[in-house]
Amino acid sequence: MCEIQKMHEALLCIMPVLLILAIWESVWKIIALWKSARNNHLAWFICIAVINTIGILPIIYIVMQNKKRKKEKLVAEAKE
Repeated sequence: MCEIQKMHEALLCIMPVLLILAIWESVWKIIALWKSARNNHLAWFICIAVINTIGILPIIYIVMQNKKRKKEKLVAEAKE
């Protein structure tokens, strides 16, 4: 019985952390899914939707797309 109580207490201590991680993952995942859908990146959309990486994969996608857009903008400005 004592072991069960210890496990229950440990679970109660971990729950807030798990909740915060779930919210963190959800926010980044929603943003990345929206951006990948708007950019017609089906492979990225599927990977982000299926793989749970605590927000790492969505953040990588968003950063890569921001850098790509900045580079494209500079090239377009240079042509003008």
